[in-house]
Amino acid sequence: MKGRSVALLIILILIADQALKFYIKTHYTLGEEHNVIGSWFRLHFVENEGMAWGLKFGGGLGKILLTLFRFVAVILGTFYLHQIIKKKYHTGFIICASLIYAGAFGNLIDSMFYGLIFSSSNPFTVATLFPAGGGYASFFHGQVVDMLYFPIIHTQYPSWFPVKSWRGEEFEFFSPVFNLADSSISIGVIALLIWQKKFFPKKNLAATPDVAPELKDEARVI
Repeated sequence: MKGRSVALLIILILIADQALKFYIKTHYTLGEEHNVIGSWFRLHFVENEGMAWGLKFGGGLGKILLTLFRFVAVILGTFYLHQIIKKKYHTGFIICASLIYAGAFGNLIDSMFYGLIFSSSNPFTVATLFPAGGGYASFFHGQVVDMLYFPIIHTQYPSWFPVKSWRGEEFEFFSPVFNLADSSISIGVIALLIWQKKFFPKKNLAATPDVAPELKDEARVI
């Protein structure tokens, strides 16, 4: 797979991710929700401190550490992608690595710049881009915008459920609110787990044509 194709894939993911985030940030109040398909696919605007799927990590200090970690990971990922393209790794593996890289990069943009270029979002007013009074946070302190919400199942735990304290409690699948960058990371990771044997096939010694006949015989014995 050529470097241009990888760059195009990453750029397209970043554009789609950032375009949707910009739209939500400038058109939705915090917590606003609208159905897209029935009641199981919704756009629900929330912000988080930077971890995927709305998870949090250690408050303000954790936020800085997380952003720095993602920043370093993106830099190292750039060199890694260059190497695997140069060494002509399996196309599927390069695509997966590109998806993970693009997702990390997309959320990094939020963390680094959104606090500088947007006003604060709240349940009553929509945020503005490049506000006159400055952004809502300093560099590296922006919050990640999430909006994709798929509450496919909403019910209660049955009375016979093994964990007594959960019986009768509400149960929802799928409850996390996430964004396209999170999806890109998850798809890349899941695809790697599913097709890792295809991406990194074990060489069959007996089927290798340039192996000496005596080695083939030893392989059959083993």
